[in-house]
Amino acid sequence: MSYFVLVLSKWVTAFAPAVWGTTYFVTTEYLPPDRPLLAGLLRALPAGLLLVAITRRLPRGDWWWRSLVLGTLNIGVFLPLLFLAAYRLPGGVAATVGAVQPLVVAGLAVVLLGQRMTTRTALAGVAGVVGVALLVLRGDARLDLVGVAAALGGAVVMAAGVVLSKRWTTPAPLLAVTGWQLVAGGVVLLPVTLVVEGLPPALTAANVGGFVYLGVIGGALSYALWFRGIRMLAATQVTFLGLLSPVVATGVGWLVLSQELTALQVVGAAVVLGALVVAQKKKDEKKGEMREDRGVRSAR
Repeated sequence: MSYFVLVLSKWVTAFAPAVWGTTYFVTTEYLPPDRPLLAGLLRALPAGLLLVAITRRLPRGDWWWRSLVLGTLNIGVFLPLLFLAAYRLPGGVAATVGAVQPLVVAGLAVVLLGQRMTTRTALAGVAGVVGVALLVLRGDARLDLVGVAAALGGAVVMAAGVVLSKRWTTPAPLLAVTGWQLVAGGVVLLPVTLVVEGLPPALTAANVGGFVYLGVIGGALSYALWFRGIRMLAATQVTFLGLLSPVVATGVGWLVLSQELTALQVVGAAVVLGALVVAQKKKDEKKGEMREDRGVRSAR
């Protein structure tokens, strides 16, 4: 892969977590209140069905169960845990706990992909957690064991989804693979949503617009770019890009919602971005990718 293509792939992949950073704003300003699972369901299932209809490709062979596993990890289980953590914890605590995901991915990549854990990656992972804490954590934040467990569980299942997506490859078109996972995650979410939240309320025009944005931009487009990044980049490089979400969320809150931005938050954002850049510039990147490729080939 040429240097230009590599850099372009990182920028394109970064679009997904940047868009996901706008989810809080869209949810609070445009969606019906207290319907987080409905938001997750309508972000995944309609977008997945649309992509499957466009590509007209169904899974074959092992990809019937692999799509279910990946869709469950990346969407079906991750979103309920994410929303449970958001309800049980202040947003800053949930985001800080979730920021351990790059470290979890790096650890799983050692086991499943044969990628060596470098000191640079470990330090960048720790710096990412510290930066997110400075960015979003408040002094009066309270801890809740169930909420912390949900946030940690969400980070682990999403990390497992990233690494397994890298390990399991298929020649099928990217949009088809994305559609399969969104449908699988949506199918898992559907009964949970109906049991926990019940039938959806009457929707306003603003609600419909918010759901369309989450489904088309935050769902179909963003997940397609995210899974494309997993195909083309090292797993650790992709997951560090996820740290952009709290940075964008904070920026949107400051620009659009007139929320206060302190000097400490600016420092936190700088630390997060610094960790992200450092994680992308690994000296042994080529060796790591070669080890990943061997691990992927052995899984086929």
